[in-house]
Amino acid sequence: MILKDGVKNAETKVSSESKALSDFVKDGSKPLVDRLESYEDIINIEIGDTALTRAKSLEREFDIRQLYIKYEGDNPTGTQKDRIAFAQVYDALRRGFDTICLATCGNYGVAVALAANLAGLRCIIAIPKTYHTERGQEMESLGAEILLLHGDYEKVVQESSVLAKTNEWYDANPGGANTALQIQTYAQIAHEIVDELGDAPKYCAVPVSNGTLLAGIYRGFAGLYKRGKIFRIPKMIAASSTRKNPIIQSFTLGLDQCQDLLPEKIRETKYNEPLINWHSFDGDEALYALRQSNGEAYNISDQKMRRMTSLLLKKEGMRILPASTAGLIALLELDAKQNFEPDRYVAVVTAKN
Repeated sequence: MILKDGVKNAETKVSSESKALSDFVKDGSKPLVDRLESYEDIINIEIGDTALTRAKSLEREFDIRQLYIKYEGDNPTGTQKDRIAFAQVYDALRRGFDTICLATCGNYGVAVALAANLAGLRCIIAIPKTYHTERGQEMESLGAEILLLHGDYEKVVQESSVLAKTNEWYDANPGGANTALQIQTYAQIAHEIVDELGDAPKYCAVPVSNGTLLAGIYRGFAGLYKRGKIFRIPKMIAASSTRKNPIIQSFTLGLDQCQDLLPEKIRETKYNEPLINWHSFDGDEALYALRQSNGEAYNISDQKMRRMTSLLLKKEGMRILPASTAGLIALLELDAKQNFEPDRYVAVVTAKN
């Protein structure tokens, strides 16, 4: 199975300042508190503060105002996964681990490989044996060791967690004990949006797979609202591949908890793979975010994602991974139904193409 699960291969680069800081972080003779401070500096230099761009050409095309795109492709390896990867590696370094382990289909693996490389940690990445990711060479070039395991992604996550526990490695897999840290990390996206806009948008649309990103952004807005920093919490819009994501299907059915799909009914394509799964590790958190914000959930076809990718390149000059456009498409479809009044609307796009 050949999957286009992420951004195209490219040399992953960080600044010379980050490389110098990395040398200090890797020096085990230095006090841990100083090494952690230097790693925090790397995070502050390289991660987040991604572009929030007003898409005026799309506004004219779809008769909507004001439409903003939060572009997570600005992160070092080209996706939002860098945010949680660096947070997990920082946690591993703080707790004294020398090896970090996880399962991936591509993007998260590259992100953790880079973060671990800069911290001087050994990185073990498990990939389903039947998958072929275009980003495998990137992982290896960053010093990661690849394990090819039998089973689908969800099973390989479980097996890599067992390996981590057995070998006393740091387990960086989604869900479980890592949910709180990853949600807290993704909450920073909401803070960045508010910093740019001065307040919260009316709607915030996000592509979903495991649900962690949407849940984190919602928690960020909710925290700011509780502190009196914004006067409203945006309605969250979740979008994924048609009938291939448990969060979308569970919300559509009005379920309180995220219900798994039948694995045999999941079909990957080179366009939908970053969005689909039969089990969403943080699905309950995502459903909570949708319900609490009076949000919406949409199924988006491959054809629509392909078209939006072409339109973004033509109208806005942005090279966006097709799956990354799902939230934006959903937002525009909702506008077509409701005819939004002039306000501020944000779509998070998660990867470059």
